[in-house]
Amino acid sequence: MLTWVIVFLVVAFIAAILGFTGIATGLASLAKIIFYLFLVLLVISLIIGAVSGF
Repeated sequence: MLTWVIVFLVVAFIAAILGFTGIATGLASLAKIIFYLFLVLLVISLIIGAVSGF
């Protein structure tokens, strides 16, 4: 999942350099959403791991 975030950020950066600001903004927003989703899933898996004693 973090790989997708990095890919979207790199593509957004390239789009921003080339002047496609609308695309860059959209991709950066999408990368932010995926990153927050990753953080939520990480916390959930840590809680489940701690509760199950694994």
